[in-house]
Amino acid sequence: MSTPFYVSPQQAMADRAEYARKGIARGRSVVVLQYTDGVVFVAENPSRALHKVSEIYDRIAFAAVGKYNEFENLRIGGVRYADLRGYTYDREDVTARGLANVYAQTLGTIFSSAAEKPYEVELIVAEVGAAPEDDQIYRLPHDGSIVDEHGSVAVGGNADQISSYLDQRHRDGMTLAEALKLAVDSLSRDNNGGERTLTAEQLEVATLDRTRPQQRKFKRILGRQLSRLLDESGGADAGDAAADAGADAGAGESGAAAEGAGDKGSKGKGTKGKGASGEDGPEGEPLL
Repeated sequence: MSTPFYVSPQQAMADRAEYARKGIARGRSVVVLQYTDGVVFVAENPSRALHKVSEIYDRIAFAAVGKYNEFENLRIGGVRYADLRGYTYDREDVTARGLANVYAQTLGTIFSSAAEKPYEVELIVAEVGAAPEDDQIYRLPHDGSIVDEHGSVAVGGNADQISSYLDQRHRDGMTLAEALKLAVDSLSRDNNGGERTLTAEQLEVATLDRTRPQQRKFKRILGRQLSRLLDESGGADAGDAAADAGADAGAGESGAAAEGAGDKGSKGKGTKGKGASGEDGPEGEPLL
Protein backbone atom coordinates (compact mmCIF):
# COMPACT_ATOMS: atom_id res chain seq x y z
CA MET A 1 0.00 0.00 0.00
CA SER A 2 1.47 3.38 -1.02
CA THR A 3 1.90 6.16 1.50
CA PRO A 4 -0.41 9.13 0.82
CA PHE A 5 1.32 12.32 -0.25
CA TYR A 6 1.60 14.75 2.66
CA VAL A 7 0.94 18.47 2.30
CA SER A 8 1.39 20.74 5.31
CA PRO A 9 -1.67 22.74 6.42
CA GLN A 10 0.19 25.99 5.75
CA GLN A 11 1.00 24.96 2.18
CA ALA A 12 -2.55 23.76 1.55
CA MET A 13 -4.03 27.07 2.70
CA ALA A 14 -1.48 29.03 0.66
CA ASP A 15 -2.40 27.03 -2.44
CA ARG A 16 -6.13 27.63 -1.88
CA ALA A 17 -5.54 31.36 -1.39
CA GLU A 18 -3.48 31.57 -4.57
CA TYR A 19 -6.16 29.70 -6.51
CA ALA A 20 -8.86 32.11 -5.33
CA ARG A 21 -6.75 35.23 -5.96
CA LYS A 22 -6.02 34.19 -9.55
CA GLY A 23 -9.71 33.68 -10.25
CA ILE A 24 -10.64 37.06 -8.75
CA ALA A 25 -7.87 38.85 -10.67
CA ARG A 26 -9.39 37.73 -13.98
CA GLY A 27 -12.65 39.57 -13.19
CA ARG A 28 -13.40 43.13 -14.24
CA SER A 29 -13.02 45.62 -11.42
CA VAL A 30 -15.68 47.29 -9.28
CA VAL A 31 -15.20 50.69 -7.64
CA VAL A 32 -17.22 52.04 -4.69
CA LEU A 33 -16.96 55.71 -3.70
CA GLN A 34 -18.55 57.94 -1.10
CA TYR A 35 -19.96 61.22 -2.38
CA THR A 36 -21.87 64.03 -0.71
CA ASP A 37 -25.32 62.40 -1.00
CA GLY A 38 -24.40 58.74 -0.49
CA VAL A 39 -22.40 55.91 -2.05
CA VAL A 40 -21.90 55.21 -5.76
CA PHE A 41 -21.04 51.81 -7.26
CA VAL A 42 -19.32 51.69 -10.67
CA ALA A 43 -18.48 48.39 -12.39
CA GLU A 44 -17.12 47.56 -15.80
CA ASN A 45 -19.83 45.20 -16.98
CA PRO A 46 -21.16 45.10 -20.58
CA SER A 47 -23.87 42.59 -19.62
CA ARG A 48 -27.33 44.03 -18.97
CA ALA A 49 -28.65 40.77 -17.50
CA LEU A 50 -25.87 39.62 -15.13
CA HIS A 51 -25.51 42.28 -12.46
CA LYS A 52 -22.42 42.79 -10.32
CA VAL A 53 -24.14 45.44 -8.18
CA SER A 54 -27.47 44.72 -6.47
CA GLU A 55 -29.77 45.88 -3.69
CA ILE A 56 -29.90 43.82 -0.50
CA TYR A 57 -32.22 45.86 1.73
CA ASP A 58 -33.50 49.39 2.36
CA ARG A 59 -30.14 51.12 2.81
CA ILE A 60 -27.78 48.28 1.92
CA ALA A 61 -26.24 47.27 -1.41
CA PHE A 62 -23.87 44.55 -2.55
CA ALA A 63 -21.11 44.48 -5.18
CA ALA A 64 -18.95 41.55 -6.19
CA VAL A 65 -16.30 40.39 -8.63
CA GLY A 66 -15.32 36.84 -9.60
CA LYS A 67 -17.45 33.85 -10.54
CA TYR A 68 -21.01 34.93 -11.16
CA ASN A 69 -22.73 31.75 -9.94
CA GLU A 70 -20.82 31.87 -6.65
CA PHE A 71 -21.44 35.51 -5.74
CA GLU A 72 -25.04 35.27 -6.95
CA ASN A 73 -25.62 32.48 -4.41
CA LEU A 74 -24.15 34.74 -1.73
CA ARG A 75 -26.35 37.65 -2.83
CA ILE A 76 -29.51 35.54 -2.62
CA GLY A 77 -28.49 34.29 0.81
CA GLY A 78 -27.93 37.88 1.94
CA VAL A 79 -31.37 38.96 0.75
CA ARG A 80 -33.00 36.07 2.62
CA TYR A 81 -31.08 36.91 5.79
CA ALA A 82 -32.06 40.59 5.58
CA ASP A 83 -35.73 39.86 4.87
CA LEU A 84 -36.00 37.34 7.70
CA ARG A 85 -34.26 39.57 10.23
CA GLY A 86 -36.28 42.63 9.24
CA TYR A 87 -39.54 40.67 9.46
CA THR A 88 -38.69 38.96 12.76
CA TYR A 89 -37.32 42.02 14.57
CA ASP A 90 -37.35 45.45 12.96
CA ARG A 91 -36.17 46.93 9.67
CA GLU A 92 -33.63 49.07 11.53
CA ASP A 93 -32.00 45.88 12.85
CA VAL A 94 -30.78 44.97 9.36
CA THR A 95 -27.31 46.50 9.05
CA ALA A 96 -24.33 46.21 6.72
CA ARG A 97 -22.18 45.14 9.67
CA GLY A 98 -24.45 42.21 10.47
CA LEU A 99 -24.62 41.16 6.82
CA ALA A 100 -20.84 41.41 6.47
CA ASN A 101 -20.41 39.14 9.51
CA VAL A 102 -22.73 36.55 7.93
CA TYR A 103 -20.80 36.66 4.65
CA ALA A 104 -17.49 36.43 6.52
CA GLN A 105 -18.59 33.28 8.33
CA THR A 106 -19.78 31.69 5.08
CA LEU A 107 -16.65 32.54 3.09
CA GLY A 108 -14.36 31.55 5.97
CA THR A 109 -16.03 28.16 6.34
CA ILE A 110 -15.81 27.44 2.63
CA PHE A 111 -12.19 28.59 2.43
CA SER A 112 -11.02 26.43 5.34
CA SER A 113 -12.97 23.35 4.25
CA ALA A 114 -10.96 20.76 2.34
CA ALA A 115 -14.13 19.19 0.95
CA GLU A 116 -14.67 21.89 -1.70
CA LYS A 117 -12.74 24.54 -3.55
CA PRO A 118 -12.67 28.11 -2.18
CA TYR A 119 -15.02 30.67 -3.68
CA GLU A 120 -13.38 32.85 -6.33
CA VAL A 121 -15.17 36.00 -5.22
CA GLU A 122 -14.51 39.28 -3.46
CA LEU A 123 -17.44 41.23 -2.03
CA ILE A 124 -18.31 44.77 -0.98
CA VAL A 125 -21.21 45.49 1.36
CA ALA A 126 -22.19 49.14 1.83
CA GLU A 127 -24.82 50.96 3.85
CA VAL A 128 -25.78 54.61 3.50
CA GLY A 129 -26.42 56.55 6.70
CA ALA A 130 -28.25 59.75 7.56
CA ALA A 131 -24.97 61.68 7.18
CA PRO A 132 -21.68 60.94 5.34
CA GLU A 133 -19.93 60.01 8.58
CA ASP A 134 -22.56 57.31 9.16
CA ASP A 135 -21.88 55.50 5.86
CA GLN A 136 -20.40 52.02 6.14
CA ILE A 137 -18.35 50.13 3.52
CA TYR A 138 -16.95 46.63 4.13
CA ARG A 139 -14.71 44.62 1.81
CA LEU A 140 -14.71 40.83 2.15
CA PRO A 141 -11.89 38.90 0.46
CA HIS A 142 -12.11 35.21 -0.45
CA ASP A 143 -10.88 33.98 2.95
CA GLY A 144 -13.73 35.56 4.95
CA SER A 145 -11.81 38.39 6.57
CA ILE A 146 -13.52 41.79 6.89
CA VAL A 147 -11.88 45.12 5.99
CA ASP A 148 -13.61 48.34 7.06
CA GLU A 149 -13.10 50.84 4.22
CA HIS A 150 -13.57 54.61 4.10
CA GLY A 151 -13.91 56.94 1.14
CA SER A 152 -13.16 54.57 -1.70
CA VAL A 153 -12.45 50.91 -2.40
CA ALA A 154 -11.78 48.76 -5.47
CA VAL A 155 -11.89 44.98 -5.97
CA GLY A 156 -11.03 42.61 -8.81
CA GLY A 157 -8.69 43.01 -11.77
CA ASN A 158 -5.93 45.53 -11.05
CA ALA A 159 -7.47 46.58 -7.74
CA ASP A 160 -4.16 47.67 -6.19
CA GLN A 161 -3.41 50.15 -8.97
CA ILE A 162 -6.97 51.47 -8.98
CA SER A 163 -7.02 51.85 -5.18
CA SER A 164 -3.78 53.83 -5.28
CA TYR A 165 -5.23 56.12 -7.95
CA LEU A 166 -8.42 56.65 -5.93
CA ASP A 167 -6.59 57.31 -2.65
CA GLN A 168 -4.67 60.17 -4.27
CA ARG A 169 -7.72 61.84 -5.83
CA HIS A 170 -10.81 61.06 -3.79
CA ARG A 171 -11.97 63.78 -1.40
CA ASP A 172 -14.94 64.44 0.85
CA GLY A 173 -17.88 66.39 -0.52
CA MET A 174 -17.63 65.25 -4.14
CA THR A 175 -20.75 65.52 -6.28
CA LEU A 176 -22.16 62.46 -8.02
CA ALA A 177 -20.77 63.60 -11.39
CA GLU A 178 -17.31 64.15 -9.89
CA ALA A 179 -17.31 60.77 -8.12
CA LEU A 180 -18.52 59.03 -11.29
CA LYS A 181 -15.80 60.65 -13.38
CA LEU A 182 -13.12 59.63 -10.87
CA ALA A 183 -14.41 56.05 -10.84
CA VAL A 184 -14.48 55.81 -14.64
CA ASP A 185 -10.99 57.33 -14.91
CA SER A 186 -9.65 54.76 -12.46
CA LEU A 187 -11.31 51.85 -14.29
CA SER A 188 -9.95 53.11 -17.63
CA ARG A 189 -6.33 52.55 -16.61
CA ASP A 190 -4.79 49.19 -17.47
CA ASN A 191 -1.87 47.38 -15.86
CA ASN A 192 0.61 48.79 -18.39
CA GLY A 193 -0.18 52.41 -17.54
CA GLY A 194 -2.25 53.03 -20.67
CA GLU A 195 -5.80 54.33 -20.81
CA ARG A 196 -8.97 52.99 -22.41
CA THR A 197 -12.25 54.68 -23.19
CA LEU A 198 -15.25 53.29 -21.30
CA THR A 199 -18.69 54.18 -22.62
CA ALA A 200 -22.03 54.13 -20.82
CA GLU A 201 -22.83 50.77 -22.47
CA GLN A 202 -19.80 49.18 -20.77
CA LEU A 203 -20.64 50.42 -17.28
CA GLU A 204 -23.00 49.30 -14.53
CA VAL A 205 -23.71 52.19 -12.15
CA ALA A 206 -25.91 52.37 -9.06
CA THR A 207 -26.19 54.57 -5.98
CA LEU A 208 -27.35 54.49 -2.40
CA ASP A 209 -28.83 58.00 -2.26
CA ARG A 210 -29.62 59.28 1.24
CA THR A 211 -31.72 62.13 -0.21
CA ARG A 212 -34.34 59.84 -1.74
CA PRO A 213 -37.68 60.21 0.06
CA GLN A 214 -38.41 56.48 -0.23
CA GLN A 215 -37.35 54.01 2.41
CA ARG A 216 -35.35 52.13 -0.22
CA LYS A 217 -32.28 54.18 -1.13
CA PHE A 218 -30.89 51.97 -3.93
CA LYS A 219 -31.18 53.27 -7.48
CA ARG A 220 -29.66 52.16 -10.78
CA ILE A 221 -28.38 54.87 -13.13
CA LEU A 222 -29.12 53.84 -16.70
CA GLY A 223 -29.45 55.12 -20.23
CA ARG A 224 -29.85 58.84 -20.71
CA GLN A 225 -29.22 59.72 -17.08
CA LEU A 226 -25.87 57.90 -17.10
CA SER A 227 -24.88 59.44 -20.42
CA ARG A 228 -25.84 62.89 -19.13
CA LEU A 229 -23.71 62.46 -15.99
CA LEU A 230 -20.74 61.29 -18.06
CA ASP A 231 -21.18 64.25 -20.43
CA GLU A 232 -21.51 66.59 -17.46
CA SER A 233 -18.21 65.43 -16.00
CA GLY A 234 -16.59 65.68 -19.44
CA GLY A 235 -17.96 69.20 -19.90
CA ALA A 236 -16.55 70.22 -16.53
CA ASP A 237 -13.12 69.03 -17.66
CA ALA A 238 -13.42 71.01 -20.89
CA GLY A 239 -14.38 74.11 -18.88
CA ASP A 240 -11.38 73.66 -16.59
CA ALA A 241 -9.08 73.30 -19.60
CA ALA A 242 -10.54 76.46 -21.18
CA ALA A 243 -10.06 78.34 -17.91
CA ASP A 244 -6.45 77.17 -17.73
CA ALA A 245 -5.86 78.26 -21.32
CA GLY A 246 -7.38 81.67 -20.59
CA ALA A 247 -5.20 82.04 -17.51
CA ASP A 248 -2.11 81.22 -19.59
CA ALA A 249 -3.08 83.76 -22.26
CA GLY A 250 -3.84 86.47 -19.70
CA ALA A 251 -0.59 85.87 -17.88
CA GLY A 252 1.34 86.02 -21.16
CA GLU A 253 -0.24 89.36 -22.10
CA SER A 254 0.58 90.79 -18.70
CA GLY A 255 4.17 89.68 -19.07
CA ALA A 256 4.41 91.25 -22.55
CA ALA A 257 2.94 94.55 -21.33
CA ALA A 258 5.30 94.68 -18.39
CA GLU A 259 8.26 93.91 -20.64
CA GLY A 260 7.25 96.76 -22.97
CA ALA A 261 7.02 99.12 -20.03
CA GLY A 262 10.48 98.06 -18.96
CA ASP A 263 11.85 98.91 -22.40
CA LYS A 264 10.39 102.42 -22.21
CA GLY A 265 11.44 103.04 -18.62
CA SER A 266 15.00 103.73 -17.57
CA LYS A 267 15.33 100.60 -15.39
CA GLY A 268 11.96 98.88 -15.79
CA LYS A 269 11.70 95.14 -15.16
CA GLY A 270 9.27 92.96 -17.15
CA THR A 271 7.27 90.37 -15.21
CA LYS A 272 6.94 86.85 -16.43
CA GLY A 273 3.41 85.44 -16.09
CA LYS A 274 2.81 81.90 -14.88
CA GLY A 275 -0.20 80.03 -16.21
CA ALA A 276 -1.97 77.22 -14.38
CA SER A 277 -1.22 73.75 -15.66
CA GLY A 278 -2.75 70.42 -14.68
CA GLU A 279 -0.66 67.60 -13.23
CA ASP A 280 -0.33 64.33 -15.05
CA GLY A 281 -1.78 61.37 -13.21
CA PRO A 282 0.38 58.44 -12.02
CA GLU A 283 0.76 55.98 -14.10
CA GLY A 284 -7.46 34.90 -20.62
CA GLU A 285 -11.11 35.62 -20.58
CA PRO A 286 -12.35 37.78 -17.72
CA LEU A 287 -14.93 36.72 -15.18
CA LEU A 288 -17.55 39.08 -13.86
